[in-house]
Amino acid sequence: MTTTTSQFHIGGVPVGPPPPFDDELAAPIRAILEDLPSPLTRALIADRRLRTVTGSLTDSEIRRGGAFLLTECIVPARPGAPGIPLLICRPTATPGPHPIIYNTHGGGMVAGNTRSVELSDELDRAQELQLAVVAVEYRLAPENPHPAPIEDCYAGLRWLAENAAAFGLDAERIIVSGNSAGGCLAAGVSLLARDMGGPALLGQMLQCPMLDDRCDAPSQYQMANIGLWDGASNLVGWSALLGDDRGTDGVSCYAAPARATDLSGLPPTFIDVGSVEALRDEAIAYATRIGQAGGQIELHMWSGAFHSFDEWVPQAIVSKTAKRARADWLRRLLNASRPNADLDIGPKEQQ
Repeated sequence: MTTTTSQFHIGGVPVGPPPPFDDELAAPIRAILEDLPSPLTRALIADRRLRTVTGSLTDSEIRRGGAFLLTECIVPARPGAPGIPLLICRPTATPGPHPIIYNTHGGGMVAGNTRSVELSDELDRAQELQLAVVAVEYRLAPENPHPAPIEDCYAGLRWLAENAAAFGLDAERIIVSGNSAGGCLAAGVSLLARDMGGPALLGQMLQCPMLDDRCDAPSQYQMANIGLWDGASNLVGWSALLGDDRGTDGVSCYAAPARATDLSGLPPTFIDVGSVEALRDEAIAYATRIGQAGGQIELHMWSGAFHSFDEWVPQAIVSKTAKRARADWLRRLLNASRPNADLDIGPKEQQ
């Protein structure tokens, strides 16, 4: 007699129950969801935006006792669009020109800002490796649907590349980085930079990225109501960005990077994702396709992890491991970009 744990089939693929959470994450995710109304709905967008504001980093938290100089500016957008706020954080411990992490924040396309909690993780890596962090404030859906968010992110990148020297920054070493919706926008910016002839990017770091508006991968159904950014929330986020176009043939690859038919010519790429999140399968598929196109790809799937687990439970072993993997990838990428590649960037850990 043959038995199976499969609950259903998606495209002929048997799909079982959700994988178990990591032991250190199981209790925290239950507590988080008791406080956070889920899944996301249109009615909850105001709640998510309020949480963004109340959880935003202060100037003091960003400056870190003088470790960073903080500058805020408004840069030009396309004609007729409002100016784009940039938050520029420059390290003080070493002379420039400093490489740049260009951060596109998360928030499901409907919330988030340049001071969201994920900026803290970018600053951790930047302080260790002596990088600048430049975070872009893009217009949010549904009030500003596609192409407003990606236009803002790309316009901010172009301005940064053209004006980096004035801030002591290295325009030839820019890494785009984003979490969740920010990972989608970072991937879209990389595609735009490739297709529009610049700026040249040193790398792209995509953390648990939203990539596919079709929302039809097995993990979308397997985690339809599991974790922080479940399949139901994902549908709402994509619908806010794309409206009735979501899932249709007319969606641009700059809005949903999984739509790109050609993934060649992209910068070295880091992708990571949790095993217990709706975005798992599309992240793995995107990484696989970059490799198949001849690209340089590093992929991590963190066992038992939910969406943005490391932000919510930073002291878990799996969270510390993920953070270390990202910083180490950046270190290798930056070292390889130096004229003398055996010189290490940033302070080393204590032995």
